[in-house]
Amino acid sequence: MTSEDAERNRLEALRNEIRALDEQLVTLVGRRRTLAIEIGAEKEALGLPVMDPTQEARVVRRAAEIARELGVDEELTRDVIWRIIASARDAQEGRTRWGPPPVERDQM
Repeated sequence: MTSEDAERNRLEALRNEIRALDEQLVTLVGRRRTLAIEIGAEKEALGLPVMDPTQEARVVRRAAEIARELGVDEELTRDVIWRIIASARDAQEGRTRWGPPPVERDQM
């Protein structure tokens, strides 16, 4: 095996590792969003406001602290967490930023 073959094999191994991590990451993001939506439903059932800016900021700060401890980019972490929060809030309000709201079956 040539040096170039070894480098190409290493490149493919790295890409495979990223693919596996992407699947885990997407699964975790989806699970986190689902939990946030469930929390919103519980808050609504309790008569509490779904939007709680103080709690949201606390969550983002906690995530940034975790990122700092792990040596991960804090701004990237904040951006990701804020985006998940916004997506969950949009879902709770029946909106989406990726297109029109879903059509209810009885509206079809």
